[in-house]
Amino acid sequence: MAYTTIDDPSAYFHIQLYTGDGQSSKAITNDANAGDFQPDFLWIKERSSTSAHLLFDSTRGTDKKVNSNTPNDAEETYAYLSSYDADGFTIGTSDGAINQSSQTYVAWQWKANGASTTSNGASGDIKASVTQREDTAKFSICTYTGTGINAGQSHRVNHGLGTTPHVMLFKCRGVSGDWVVYHHKNTSAPETDYLVLNAQDATADNVDKFADLAPGVSYATIGGDDNISSNTMLLYSFAEVQGYSKFGSYEGNADADGTFVYTGFKPAWVMIKRTDDSSNWHILDNKRDTRNEADATLLANASGAEFESSNDVDFLSNGFKLRANETSTNNGTYIYMAFAEQPFVTSGGVPCTAR
Repeated sequence: MAYTTIDDPSAYFHIQLYTGDGQSSKAITNDANAGDFQPDFLWIKERSSTSAHLLFDSTRGTDKKVNSNTPNDAEETYAYLSSYDADGFTIGTSDGAINQSSQTYVAWQWKANGASTTSNGASGDIKASVTQREDTAKFSICTYTGTGINAGQSHRVNHGLGTTPHVMLFKCRGVSGDWVVYHHKNTSAPETDYLVLNAQDATADNVDKFADLAPGVSYATIGGDDNISSNTMLLYSFAEVQGYSKFGSYEGNADADGTFVYTGFKPAWVMIKRTDDSSNWHILDNKRDTRNEADATLLANASGAEFESSNDVDFLSNGFKLRANETSTNNGTYIYMAFAEQPFVTSGGVPCTAR
């Protein structure tokens, strides 16, 4: 049985929908975990119109954002947020990407350590970093400064997770550059390959991303690629927690009675990417779609509005099932990231039901 250490996933991950009011200040109150949810990593997307994905975290503060959908933007300093609150967050602008009147938005949120960070000094090939982590849910935020290294060389950075990461998302802050993605199920040798969050590209092999070395409990190895080694950097790291998060892979079966993917929980949020061919990063969740089949889609690599795709998915009590023969989700090789609404079986042995 899929027993878990996290009976209430909403204590660590939460999805909040809201409607903009066009005012210069707007408090968003979370309805998760009895209202007690202060985000540390906040990913906001306008649903009803075209706008960039806005990614914030409490390590960098309220006025620093990066986008998931473009390689052409460095980190921007602007007062999109005014605070991370005990029960949500407060928007500090009427900007259309985050608070335009009558427009609808989704805020995907992860908890770390309430902006309490640890500084890690440099030593030899280890670069200095600042880290913030959530021990129970296995999530960390890391900032570091790359000094630039030659092709074929490497250095290390303390990712701060305290365990071996299964997913790492790297973004250059100081200049434009791609999001570089490590996923432990990307290929049979995932340390040799990478994906790009802001692009449709299939997986590619490049020794200068991770120096062909898998991450360890303390350090991630960075190769000589400028996107992850030559400027101020941001790194989000995740490890699986039974009944709460799963970062796996699957093979599509090219059938309307599609592949079933076991996660060990009822999903709240799923992001799917085809790896053997070009394809978008599809994001589905249980707040924008409250019934099966789920098809309300946002693309992590695109700024477009939410749309009803033909990539139908059922969210079940113990995983998700593809319901269409679509190249983006069920006709090739895929990786996914998933977070739970409810564990399949709680720590007390209580099972959940499908929706």
